[in-house]
Amino acid sequence: MRAAMTSSWVADHYGIEVADEPAGPWSIGLTMADLTRIALRRNPKRAQLLVSTVLGKHLPVDPRVVCGTGRLLGAMVARQLAGAAELPAQWAAAAVATVRGAEPGRLLSALPDPAPRPGVVTFGFAETATSLGHLVADQLGAPYLHSTRRPDGPVPVTAEFVESHSHATDHLLRPDARLTLAGDGPLVLVDDELSTGRTALNVVEALHARFPRERYVLAGLVDVRSPASDAVRAELAARLGCRIDVVSLVRGTVSVPDGSAERVARDLAGSPPLDGRGVDRPVAVREVPLPWPARLPPGGRHGFAVTDRPEFEVTLPAAADALATACGDAGRVLVLGTEELMYLPLRLALALRSATRATAFQSTTRSPVHAIDAPGYPIRRRIDFASLVHPGSRERAERHVYHAGWPESAGGGEADLIVVVDDGHAVPGPTGVAESVARATGTPVVLARLTGVAG
Repeated sequence: MRAAMTSSWVADHYGIEVADEPAGPWSIGLTMADLTRIALRRNPKRAQLLVSTVLGKHLPVDPRVVCGTGRLLGAMVARQLAGAAELPAQWAAAAVATVRGAEPGRLLSALPDPAPRPGVVTFGFAETATSLGHLVADQLGAPYLHSTRRPDGPVPVTAEFVESHSHATDHLLRPDARLTLAGDGPLVLVDDELSTGRTALNVVEALHARFPRERYVLAGLVDVRSPASDAVRAELAARLGCRIDVVSLVRGTVSVPDGSAERVARDLAGSPPLDGRGVDRPVAVREVPLPWPARLPPGGRHGFAVTDRPEFEVTLPAAADALATACGDAGRVLVLGTEELMYLPLRLALALRSATRATAFQSTTRSPVHAIDAPGYPIRRRIDFASLVHPGSRERAERHVYHAGWPESAGGGEADLIVVVDDGHAVPGPTGVAESVARATGTPVVLARLTGVAG
């Protein structure tokens, strides 16, 4: 039986509601309310945004929760590829304990060690799912590539596609020579939310025309596709002569009244950022270099090969030690990634945890979302700042970070220190990310610039 709708500020004011759907034998014991909140987009194409509580994008999250749920999704994909009929019972208990805050680290320890599957390639979608896709690839022991909106640097564009409902529609695929999209093993496509699945299916169709495979898996934290959308998936699989499976942590529905996008745009037109502008706060910003070898990718923009993993694990502690020195005796440290650069900052947030230091993780974003300071609404603070469109240009654009405080589930308030991990987007001065975040939060900021990383 379908679960009752989840109440929220958006449901009360705009009638946009979320409900659970049965997950069948693959139920992990989680609900849509465990993994999502509803916010409103500043986008005339779509009113609602499902804000993930476990992704570390729009909301700060304990890095153990982010890594645990990402690797759980990878473990579920592995079971799907192996033809398993059900999931281990202990995974459900560990997932619930982790996501609901009782034991944030339990899921990571409950999952099996990665078991490499020859031929599998994992693909993530920019910008939201860049770290999620990488975690799935880690669990599968597979090479990884994510799409990018960055055209800079010498690596050519292999393919491109459009995400029609997004605020930034164009995606580029730019793997370097170490990773090939050719092969006959399964391709796993990872996104945080499978809303219609249309974007992933467009990628499947485009890649299948050049590099045909027998099997694809669409993987997401939440699956809210309609029966009609699933019929499109089945039709495409039949037409291409391949198999397309779907794996998610939870399944649900999103009910949106007609005209919602227009109504939200009309009601909230010109809404300002809620960032404390006008408050006379001191700005404490330090810049530190974060050593990282040029040969080692910090993420999957140009591909992350299986052979990169051992060097990454060896290199990470030294980078974390450099950040730990910059953090001093700060007891609550929020680590901010930068747009597509999410995986390395996430892993740094995890490595920085200690007996005397708690950490949280989230990222800056291009995504335009309405901030509303009201109980029950997830995005209570929006900080706008100027950023380079990409490190190879002088063009600047408005970017955002939401909340930028300590997770509500861990007591809320402000962090003791915020670390921004940047790979070349940050600009100096009062409009840049470091000073904007420091002024909005009243929290000291360390701007950690990656050295040695090219576009």
